[in-house]
Amino acid sequence: MPEVTARGLRFHVQECGTGPPVVVFVHGLAIDNLSSFYYTLASPVAEAGARCVLYDLRGHGLTERPPTGYSVPDAVADLFAVLDALGHDRVHLVAYSFGGAVALNAALAHPGRVAGLVLIDAHGPGDGSDWNRGLLNRLAQSALKLEYERIADQLLAFGERRMSRAAAAADALLNGTTVLDDLAAMPPVRPAALATVPCPVLAVYGQHSDVADAGRLLLHHVPNCTLHTLTGYSHFMLPTGTAEILEVLLPWLAHHAGTRVPAGAVR
Repeated sequence: MPEVTARGLRFHVQECGTGPPVVVFVHGLAIDNLSSFYYTLASPVAEAGARCVLYDLRGHGLTERPPTGYSVPDAVADLFAVLDALGHDRVHLVAYSFGGAVALNAALAHPGRVAGLVLIDAHGPGDGSDWNRGLLNRLAQSALKLEYERIADQLLAFGERRMSRAAAAADALLNGTTVLDDLAAMPPVRPAALATVPCPVLAVYGQHSDVADAGRLLLHHVPNCTLHTLTGYSHFMLPTGTAEILEVLLPWLAHHAGTRVPAGAVR
C-alpha cells in the first residue's frame, strides 16, 4: 500500500515484514524522508520479525505538501491518522532528529497506543527557551541558501538530477510553507512531562551531537530510559552509524517488543 489518505492529505507509505510487533519509523526534517530508514534500519528490524511502517511526513518525500500544518501537534495527529488508515493500533516508534519530537509527543498524547520509543539523536526534550535554536538556525540558513543561491538549478546544471529534485523539494518546504514559523512556536518537552512517559525508551545520541543534552534529560527524567552514546558521532549519524545503532536497537526491540534476538546479541 504505497499511499493512504489521512486528514485530507495523501501520505506516501511503505510497509515491510510481517509482525507483530508493529514498528513505525519517523524521519527528520527538510532533506529527510522515509528512505533514510528504508535503506538503514527498517530491513534488519523486519528480518527480526517486526512489521515495519515507514511514511513520509507532511511536505516531505512523496507525501503532499500543503502550505500550513507543520506544528508538532499536527505531526502527531498525522501519525495516528496514518496508523488508523493502515489499521495499526499499538506500536513501537523509532524516530530520528525532529521525528523524535513527534514520537515523544505522540507517546505523551496517546500513551495507550505507544508501547515503546527509540529516539535517535532526537529533538524534543528541553528545559530552556533556546532548546531548538540550533535546529532553527540550520533550517533558516538552508532556506536562504536554497532560495538565493538557487542550489537546485546549480545541481541540475552539473547533471545531478536526483540531488536537484531533493534540493527543490527542500526549498519548497522551507520557503513555501509555514514550517519555520511552526517550529519556532514549538515548546520543548520539559522534565515534568518526561517524568510521565509511560513506556520504555531507548535514547541513542552522538558523542559530539549538539543535542546531546536532550539525551541526558531523557535519562534523568524518563522512568524507564536507557541512554547509549555513540562514540565519535555527531548529530548526523544515519547512514554512517547504521551498524552501531543496530547493535543496540535490535537487542532492545527483542527485549521490549518480542522480536527475534540477533545472533551474538545480549538481551
